[in-house]
Amino acid sequence: TIVCIEDLQIKNMTRTAKGTLQRPGRLVGLKRGLNRSILDQGWYEFRRQLTYKLAWHGAVLVAVPPHHTSQTCPHCAYVSPANRRTQADFECVACGHKQHADVVGAINILERGLRLLACGEPVQRGHSAKQEPTEATRKYC
Repeated sequence: TIVCIEDLQIKNMTRTAKGTLQRPGRLVGLKRGLNRSILDQGWYEFRRQLTYKLAWHGAVLVAVPPHHTSQTCPHCAYVSPANRRTQADFECVACGHKQHADVVGAINILERGLRLLACGEPVQRGHSAKQEPTEATRKYC
């Protein structure tokens, strides 16, 4: 069994919004509330327990970089912030693929995790650089 998750950088997500005297931060109160709710979730403990339980059952946890997982079309691989219409709706501006945004994110996380596990390479868009050519792409002399 393989479980793929986003490698969220909680420290970066909970940075302060205060700013400086010359450039004061905006919406500091809202950011403070968001930071509190993020830190209350206990992401580190959840990940630690998940890793422990999966190893106990012979499964593997793969953490993938979270970059653009909810903005990448799983059908055509087009990346754009415009693909994510609302919090729940995903519609690719390139190919028109429609799906719930959470499902799109889960598909992309799984695909990237499997690629990382199979090829041992950094996660990137498109095909693996280490993938053998298929019949359709193989060139004959």
